[in-house]
Amino acid sequence: MSLLEGKNIVIIGGTTGMGLSAAKVFIAYGANVLVVGRNPESVAEAQLQLGNKAIAIAGDSTEEGVASTAIQKCIEAFGSFDGLYHVAGGSGRKMGDGPLHELTLEGWNKTMELNLTSLMLSNQAAVKQFLAMKKSGTILNMSSVLGFSPSPTYFSTHAYAAAKAAAIGFTKSIAAYYAKQNIRINVIAPALVETPMAQRAANDENIQSFIKTKQPLDGGRIGHADDLDGLAVYFMSDQSKFTTGQVIAVDGGWTLSEGQE
Repeated sequence: MSLLEGKNIVIIGGTTGMGLSAAKVFIAYGANVLVVGRNPESVAEAQLQLGNKAIAIAGDSTEEGVASTAIQKCIEAFGSFDGLYHVAGGSGRKMGDGPLHELTLEGWNKTMELNLTSLMLSNQAAVKQFLAMKKSGTILNMSSVLGFSPSPTYFSTHAYAAAKAAAIGFTKSIAAYYAKQNIRINVIAPALVETPMAQRAANDENIQSFIKTKQPLDGGRIGHADDLDGLAVYFMSDQSKFTTGQVIAVDGGWTLSEGQE
């Protein structure tokens, strides 16, 4: 039996990058998947790539009601709801995030909204649904190594780091509260992964050189979206039924390495 056979999973931020990669693997392991993305073009493309075991819908995860609507559509289409993977988020650099002395209030607020408010809303919708159905469930949240292992020379976005650290504190708090209901909530914290969001870093020769020693595993490279998929499958499956409130870095060695700048 496949690890995710019979599981019905919603991925917030599932139409590109790490979310889309996970959706493909979840389906390969037997799950039905509903993915949510902001960009209508990426939603249409994701639907083509994922096929008939998936539904792709458009929605802005920072807006109240988007996650709960996605969960209801999952239940209508597939009969139940078993897991939520929150991937949505991103850099606030273009919105005014940066070093504290340059950080704008708009940059702070927008970065928090994109990375933390969206996560709170999706987790709230999932927990409410699990409680209403009186069933166990699993939630996996996306943080970043920058939430606990900063890199001042090349990754100085202080609002983003704060939001990703807050995602960990939030997850641990709710994991403790809902453990008695058998709702488990965990965190995956990647280092630099090649996604649409990471193009600035991925195309910078100095950062590429830095990553060579900062993420030394597998020859020293930027992460690939599918590097996270094995852990995501574990957390979405019954293999993780005795695991909650945990933070696991998938970072190529980032948190262990100095990195030569």
